[in-house]
Amino acid sequence: MKYHRHLGVYGICVKDRKLLVIHKNGGPYTARYDLPGGSIEPNETILNTLTREFLEETGIQVRIVNHIGTKDFVVPWTRTGFDHTHCHNIAVLYEVEYIAGDILHSPNIDDSLGAEWINVSDMNESNASPLVLTAKEWMESGALDISTKVYREWTIKRLETF
Repeated sequence: MKYHRHLGVYGICVKDRKLLVIHKNGGPYTARYDLPGGSIEPNETILNTLTREFLEETGIQVRIVNHIGTKDFVVPWTRTGFDHTHCHNIAVLYEVEYIAGDILHSPNIDDSLGAEWINVSDMNESNASPLVLTAKEWMESGALDISTKVYREWTIKRLETF
């Protein structure tokens, strides 16, 4: 097996118990739901990458709430002109919060055909990337409610100290 390695920064954005996803139009997750996010550009921070990618792929602005962690996935993937057989997708995951914008005005650029808010029950292995399935697990575990509560309590305590 030969691997193409991809490092990306992705956000989990939940509103009204729905997950914000993009319709993927390129790469190993083509024709599946995927998380908004992508590659770090030269001289760009991880957090700037995340907010830029959200705006580019979904048309919305987000606030970064919490670093969730890092996961990696190995999936079969070939491309014409390349000799790799698999993609090793290394994903740095963040919880983000919707601030402004409308997915109806999604720019649909690069490998995104637009964005959609979907129910957890509509996600499965045949229509979603491993990143989306990870977000589904995270949402179903209650981690979203826990991490948001902890972040907000920490922020309030931190503000009170100033």
